[in-house]
Amino acid sequence: MSVVRRVAMRTGMFLIQPRVQVMIAARCVFAGPIKRLSPRVSFTQSRSWCSDGPVSDRNEVRLHWLDGEDNGIVEVLMCRERARNSLGRVFVSQMKELVSSIHHDAAVRVVIFRSLIPGVFCAGADLKERAQMSNPEAELFVHGLRSLMSDIAALPMPTIAAVDGFALGGGLELALACDLRTAAHSAQMGLIETTRGLLPGAGGSQRLPRTVGFAMAKELIFTGRRVGGEQAAELGLVNRSVPQNQTRDAAHKEALSLAREILPQAPIAVRMAKLAMNRGSEVDISSGMAIEGMCYARLIPTKDRQEGMAAFIEKRLPRYTGE
Repeated sequence: MSVVRRVAMRTGMFLIQPRVQVMIAARCVFAGPIKRLSPRVSFTQSRSWCSDGPVSDRNEVRLHWLDGEDNGIVEVLMCRERARNSLGRVFVSQMKELVSSIHHDAAVRVVIFRSLIPGVFCAGADLKERAQMSNPEAELFVHGLRSLMSDIAALPMPTIAAVDGFALGGGLELALACDLRTAAHSAQMGLIETTRGLLPGAGGSQRLPRTVGFAMAKELIFTGRRVGGEQAAELGLVNRSVPQNQTRDAAHKEALSLAREILPQAPIAVRMAKLAMNRGSEVDISSGMAIEGMCYARLIPTKDRQEGMAAFIEKRLPRYTGE
């Protein structure tokens, strides 16, 4: 059996015509044909997303669609103020629903995860809620939490975590599930589960070694150590670290700057590049090359590829439509 056929079977990719076109099925970023990434209209921006109403009416996580020149950037806003964005049942359920709602939305080009609670990104597990669970209930809940992080990691468009405060335990696991991370110097990050008699159970034991290397990940997890934004950048835990500002949203502003760098690029090409890197990192180099070839073939018939070549020849900026 050829390497290409083996990779196709392992990744859910199936060749339509040898060396020409590829349809990436089950696990691909596109569930159907390529659609035009059309802009959304009539977005309503809100100054405050948090609700102090009854628990049943409270929104602990919301979506914020940016418009104008930032159209295509979507923010996932976390605002469980009284519990510092800790990962409780309602929070996790709402987050999972919102992540699912944008997965197949072709208009979304970049997603930013941010907190509206000053000084906090996500404080990790809701220990008060967890203490009331039986052992089977706790195990089931953590399984759902792990599933949420996998859903975030599987989003087809680039994702950025803006860490302007504490990101501990499950909070750092949420950030690790994103493609990119920005942090304020004052942020504090750590997988502190071993200090609570546990281990990182929502992907941290797997994603941290792949991010900072196995030796450093073991040191951080074994000791439960916290690191600041500057050290996190030195370790490669975050992509960018910036001094905190008076409004305490420096990491969010840096994440927006990064998103604006991604926004003008060909959206289908960006998604395929993400898929090639993510899937390729899970297999040997030969299989990874085959995955790259499949993703590249998916771009050949797109109008965006033709537009990119035309813009280069005509010495102008390309106008990508996502077709």
